[in-house]
Amino acid sequence: MNLRGSVAIVTGGSGGLGGQICQSLAEAGSNVAVLYNEGKDRATEVVEGLSLLGIDSKIFKCDVSDSVSVDLMVSSVLDHFGQVDILVNDAGYNQWVPFDDLDSMTNDLWEQILRINLTGPMLCTKAVSGLMRQQGRGRIVNVASIAGIIPTGSSIAYAVSKAGLVHLTKCMSVGLAPEVLVNCVAPGYMEGTKMSERLASSYRKAAVSRALLERAASKRDIAEQVVAFCKTDSVTGQTLVMDSGRMHN
Repeated sequence: MNLRGSVAIVTGGSGGLGGQICQSLAEAGSNVAVLYNEGKDRATEVVEGLSLLGIDSKIFKCDVSDSVSVDLMVSSVLDHFGQVDILVNDAGYNQWVPFDDLDSMTNDLWEQILRINLTGPMLCTKAVSGLMRQQGRGRIVNVASIAGIIPTGSSIAYAVSKAGLVHLTKCMSVGLAPEVLVNCVAPGYMEGTKMSERLASSYRKAAVSRALLERAASKRDIAEQVVAFCKTDSVTGQTLVMDSGRMHN
């Protein structure tokens, strides 16, 4: 799909990875709806940077875990841009809870993590899928984690939410074919994101030292892969691990 003149919604666009995804999409010619829930100032900074690329971009507040908020956001995006061609489900939440500390994994925390990380992408996908199918084209890219593939990450709830997102990608690729292609990236440890800042320092050091490339995953590389999934006309239902070789055995 040619991205020139397309319209992309990026949830979590105010975050470290989300901001980079917005940048890479804009460089490819896409107009960008930069979504935030709490980081308005950072989202505004992202839009200011995108304006230098000559594309149209605007911030939109959205709680991806609330269907009313999601529907209002999509309506506002349509009012401004007139179409939606791409959805990137990047918004997420984590909190450090060791896997063996089940008492600290409270019911409320479990539900909060799954609601944002898994229900959120489902709600956003439902909200745009009808538009995309009517247009005859659409691309959805989910941002999961290697924690959804191997038992690692900031908590059991986080790992399970990302595993669900990987499978949601497969299921949606079936449900929305042939008009809408749905794919997923599964990053390893990254530096300079809200998610990484919530990890224990010992975990962060181990994540780098255990990677074959002995470095954190590149946000730029991951964002460029998101763009590649938006451009593709022949790949759907796939999840690509991008973790500097950490998951090598």
